[in-house]
Amino acid sequence: MARSFKEEQEDESAAAAVPLHETARNGKTAGATTTAAGQQGGSWLTRKVPFLRSRRGKVITVIVILLIIGGGLAGLAALPKNHHDGGADGGGDGTAADAITSDEHFYGESPAVYPSPSMAGTGTWAEAFKKAQTLVSSMTLAEKLKLTSGTAVSRNGCSGVIPAIGRVNFTGLCLSDAGNGLRNTDFVSSWPSGIHVGASWNKALARERGEGMGGEFRTKGVNVLLGPVVGPVGRVVLSGRNWEGFSVDPYLTGSLAFETITAIQGVGVITSTKHFIGNEQETNRNPFGDVESVSSNIDDRTMHELYLWPFQDAVHAGTGNIMCSYNRVNNSYGCANSKILNGLLKSELGFQGFVVSDWLAQHAGVATALAGMDMTMPGIGLWGPKLTEAVANGSVPESRIDDMALRTMAAWYQMGQNKDFPKPGIGMPDDMNKPHTIVDARNSTFRSTLLDGAVEGHVLVKNTNNALPLKEPKLLSLFGYSAKNPDQNQPGGLLSPWTFGVSSSNFTEFTAGFFNGGTYSTGTDPLAVNGTIYSGGGSGATSQSLTVSPFDAMVAQAYDDGTALFWDFVAGEPNVNPMSDACIVFGNAYATEGADRPGTQDAYTDNLIKHVADQCANTIVVLHNAGIRLVDGFVDHPNVTALIFAHLPGEASGKALVSILYGKANPSGKLPYTIAKKESEYPVVGPDLPTGKYKRFPQSNFTEGVFIDYRHFDARNITPRYEFGFGLSYSTFSYGNLTVQKSEMTEFAQFPSGEIVEGGQKDLWDVLVTVSADVTNTGEVDGAEVAQLYVQLPSSSSAEGLTPVRQLRGFEKPFINATQTARVEFQLTRRDLSIWDVERQSWSLERGEYGVFVGGSSRDLPLVGKVTV
Repeated sequence: MARSFKEEQEDESAAAAVPLHETARNGKTAGATTTAAGQQGGSWLTRKVPFLRSRRGKVITVIVILLIIGGGLAGLAALPKNHHDGGADGGGDGTAADAITSDEHFYGESPAVYPSPSMAGTGTWAEAFKKAQTLVSSMTLAEKLKLTSGTAVSRNGCSGVIPAIGRVNFTGLCLSDAGNGLRNTDFVSSWPSGIHVGASWNKALARERGEGMGGEFRTKGVNVLLGPVVGPVGRVVLSGRNWEGFSVDPYLTGSLAFETITAIQGVGVITSTKHFIGNEQETNRNPFGDVESVSSNIDDRTMHELYLWPFQDAVHAGTGNIMCSYNRVNNSYGCANSKILNGLLKSELGFQGFVVSDWLAQHAGVATALAGMDMTMPGIGLWGPKLTEAVANGSVPESRIDDMALRTMAAWYQMGQNKDFPKPGIGMPDDMNKPHTIVDARNSTFRSTLLDGAVEGHVLVKNTNNALPLKEPKLLSLFGYSAKNPDQNQPGGLLSPWTFGVSSSNFTEFTAGFFNGGTYSTGTDPLAVNGTIYSGGGSGATSQSLTVSPFDAMVAQAYDDGTALFWDFVAGEPNVNPMSDACIVFGNAYATEGADRPGTQDAYTDNLIKHVADQCANTIVVLHNAGIRLVDGFVDHPNVTALIFAHLPGEASGKALVSILYGKANPSGKLPYTIAKKESEYPVVGPDLPTGKYKRFPQSNFTEGVFIDYRHFDARNITPRYEFGFGLSYSTFSYGNLTVQKSEMTEFAQFPSGEIVEGGQKDLWDVLVTVSADVTNTGEVDGAEVAQLYVQLPSSSSAEGLTPVRQLRGFEKPFINATQTARVEFQLTRRDLSIWDVERQSWSLERGEYGVFVGGSSRDLPLVGKVTV
């Protein structure tokens, strides 16, 4: 979600005069009515952006402009060093005779799918559907339209508000950020971020985190949690928002999203799964000036097998809301793209909830209504009175408005928010620097979840000669900027570093990326030099009101042990005490919404590590990384004995790290991505930029198909530095006794034939094969192991070059005492074993022999079996 205060550029006076076929292709030209904009009163700017009608809106906008002018442009000075060229022609300045100047050039690239399907109200939604039908049937058109647009100004700190309708006993909705915990408020927890949850590979912990986090949203009166993130998936290595999601693998992401959604909604809070779909880079995410948003050009098979996959899991979990994204998909804006909203989401996946736009992602009125969007970003949009006129003049049928209202109210009933739900926004003060009622949403029951979640997202990838755990050190020396807390942790209003999780980073640069309307921008600072990071930056940041830094925890441990402790968190070439038992260097790799990262490594941190290692024979490196961070600049130094990817642990960061360093906890995290030896080994490193004749219409061609991350490395036989799924323990594990058992059905039909339920055809979820294996702890330390199952499709399918060598299709994480054995079981569904058949527009179960591989990582698979279908 974003709050860039961009002036939208569509020509409202053209409005409903635009033919339907044109609105289907171009979600930017069609307004909501044929009425001239001047008839609405007020200035053109305030009509375009109602937010500016309030005093608060004007003040905030002035501040943003000053921030950008005052230094934010520095963030635009550095373009990415590496990018995947999306422009077919490359080069050029866009002024050539063949330069594309109109969206008409792209008409037809995204098929039209109309009308927008009405809510079915089947399955678990049947009761909520009937209640919503009764309520909506009693509403006036004006009341129903209130549910679609909300209000720009509220007396609380919600990200958006749908006002109450007292006449029908609807109490309203508060929508707030985000998928890692409540942002911009007090008395809530800073939970581990998505990437940290992904590195834990722990479904039970994801479920506990969802329950605890959802409870905090509920207590604060937040009806809609704007998360979790399952897009971006992570196609672009340097994407600024990869840290908000779980993994580059769709199966791992979808599994953890399923647990998260069911847990959050289990406590009565609606999840807004985002960003639908192909939102894989921050560069050019929004239109700016005469440059449109980047278009993610994705073929049908890649869409289904990679990018749609985790959204399918989210719908199967019953998510009440989906957020449509900023980018264009096959050159049609995501929130006005009838193919992805009406076709994929509401028809193919049977989605029962409502679709909301990302903040300022709506660029048309009629087109978005007809394409399947149900609620515009509350407060700033192109509906409101215009949508009333669109209904009156026949541009939008009232039945479409009924369905918008019905879907929203059904989600409200489905989560039980009509009974005993706190007043919307009751715990979300508008200004925390003014007196306000304290609503403490924290629940002590989940303190162990916060700590366990922080511990299990740390991934130990190097441990030479058992350098870890530490054994009663007499002298420790600490170095690096990411050890201590930032110097300031203080709410400072709506636009402050604390509000957006930028206290440790460059706030001026952040504002340039976040508020500049989408001009291609890449951060120049690859790290947060002012302190450790608990989350990334932007709307997904967490509220940090109680945090334990690594330094805090190290001091407490050293005090208890009587360990001498020296530190230098400032110098790039510090003095190193030669008597140190160990030296620990803390670095980070920062990322934020609004800008893509400038690189996968930084010379400053690499040189700091090597400088310390030159003088300390036992140098331990801890990196808090909000994305993939390459380590070949230092990892082979003979004195670098241990390396931990610490990711984004949330408030228990230091406590979790110290428990690992001293062996109180046995590390069990695994990488949810691949660490290459060099950037060029990845298929897509940086964002695509506007080039050549596409200067005004940036293109991002997903020509690599499903071959991202480990799928790419496997297909090209590239040896990574650390493979997907890899992570060390203080113990060792062995695998044995593999069994592969088909279900009792003797014949498996090639194509599914079941009715559409939430998530697609019902029989896609039938279990066809069960795989079991033994995992034995062969070491001396109790610990957990992530057992992973990969499947290889029949050779006939793989030979086409369209199917990965192996794909993750199962994982379990048993805790096993030393010398003991646990039996793990994986269930393979029809979907798990199928490919997407473009001609049949269906999942196809391939005939032939499937390979089955079980082990501890994508490259460590000692158990090999097969099953024939």
